[in-house]
Amino acid sequence: MTLSSTTPSYDQLPIIDLSAADRGPQARSLLHAQLHSAAHDVGFFQLVGHGVTPDLTARLVRATHDFFRLPEADRLALDNVNSPHFRGYTRTGDERTGGSRDWRDQLDIGAERPARVPGPGEPAYLWLQGPNQWPAALPGLRAAALAWIDRLSLVARRLLHELLTAIGAPADFYDPVFGADAHPHLKLVRYPGSAGDGADQGVGAHKDYGFLTLLLQDRVGGLQVQREDGRFHEVRPLEGAFVVNLGELLEVATDGYLVATNHRVVSPPGATERFSVPFFYNPRLDARIAPLPFPHAASAPGVSDDPANPLFAEYGYNELKGKLRAHPLVARRHHAGLLASA
Repeated sequence: MTLSSTTPSYDQLPIIDLSAADRGPQARSLLHAQLHSAAHDVGFFQLVGHGVTPDLTARLVRATHDFFRLPEADRLALDNVNSPHFRGYTRTGDERTGGSRDWRDQLDIGAERPARVPGPGEPAYLWLQGPNQWPAALPGLRAAALAWIDRLSLVARRLLHELLTAIGAPADFYDPVFGADAHPHLKLVRYPGSAGDGADQGVGAHKDYGFLTLLLQDRVGGLQVQREDGRFHEVRPLEGAFVVNLGELLEVATDGYLVATNHRVVSPPGATERFSVPFFYNPRLDARIAPLPFPHAASAPGVSDDPANPLFAEYGYNELKGKLRAHPLVARRHHAGLLASA
């Protein structure tokens, strides 16, 4: 297969229709060509035909808006500073990316599991397993969020299978690192508008450290992706689509043939609110990501070298590193002994 080498368009990300996988060999072959190009050249695309119903989406969107309409005291009752597992509510300005303040607040949610406190000799990343914090005033939020995690885990698994097939790899190669102990992560995020001090960092430029991210964004805009020209380009909202990006694990697994791409969010102007719900498809915390066997491996350029962001063999250490940097208040309260290694 020869990939297109035409001049890329920066007006919109590639649009991938996942339902083409069910429309016969010709449609599936075209899907694979498009996936291959998008993942190899851009690392970002818009996903349609994913099968997530408008009703399920509306339910989550309502729950998200209802949460951020709660009185501040109700939200602060879930402050993630009280959770050694980095679960719960982060106040506007308390999260950091690249050392700078992110102007957003959010609720972090993961798989609902009992707290795990690492014992002697056990890896520190086991702190990342634990219960979520839920608002008593919104009993429906728990059901909506956990249903979203379950549904998007299925979408992401199918997408990963099609992507691996697209580059000539075994579709199920990474199935063993997921399973019942996978570590999905969901954020309900609000960007409250301009910070008022001239700073426009909704969230600073970064790459995600898992396999795949599926983002539900509203119509306000502000997400920007760094493209081949080195500049950050706006990602225009597309009704019914998820914005998908590849995480660092896929870049490492393919020695840089598939790319994890820098992206950021610019704060909306004035008092305009922006809401988004990113879902992170992550493997088990103890997963070691084996190199992917695929026919293009010989032409892989190597993984991006970032001395400030070393990557570890076990996934959990990468996520723990990110959490310690992003949430300094939680880190200082619960994990002061780990900060030197972050």
